[in-house]
Amino acid sequence: MPITEPAITLERFNDSHIEGITALYNDPQIGRQTLQMPYQSTEIWRNRLAVDNERLVKIVALHQGTVIGNIGLEQYSRIRRCHAGSFGMGVALAWQGKGVGSKLLATALDIADNWMNLQRIELSVFADNEAAIALYHKFGFETEGLLRDYAVRDGVLVDTLSMARLRRTPRAG
Repeated sequence: MPITEPAITLERFNDSHIEGITALYNDPQIGRQTLQMPYQSTEIWRNRLAVDNERLVKIVALHQGTVIGNIGLEQYSRIRRCHAGSFGMGVALAWQGKGVGSKLLATALDIADNWMNLQRIELSVFADNEAAIALYHKFGFETEGLLRDYAVRDGVLVDTLSMARLRRTPRAG
């Protein structure tokens, strides 16, 4: 009997996902790998959703209607930086290593490349998050630098890596 993959669907983040996103980032194992504060309310996420900005795309991964991950891609608004953007993502602990992050990142990069025409995508990742770093390398991201004592996590200052993926397109002239 063949093994079947669990059905994972992607949707644009909307009001029906707020409780699931809140639960995702309130999981201490997920929150500690991001810059989110613990015990955030659904109202905080509702306010983030309310931002009407076409330069910001938020996508959730769902399994049987339950939020299991998300990614937010934002194009920079400054004129001289509008060729670039950044993203942040999180995947529920039980779903890590099962392709959810790859599916979210591939979708975000397709939007970045084919709809937003971004030439540079940037991110920061804790330097000890080997699984995330491997995922980013898989999608062509390269480490550009080490940011020492970048953020507080578990009561201590920790380092992050600055990574980016450049998409070269032919230039005029």
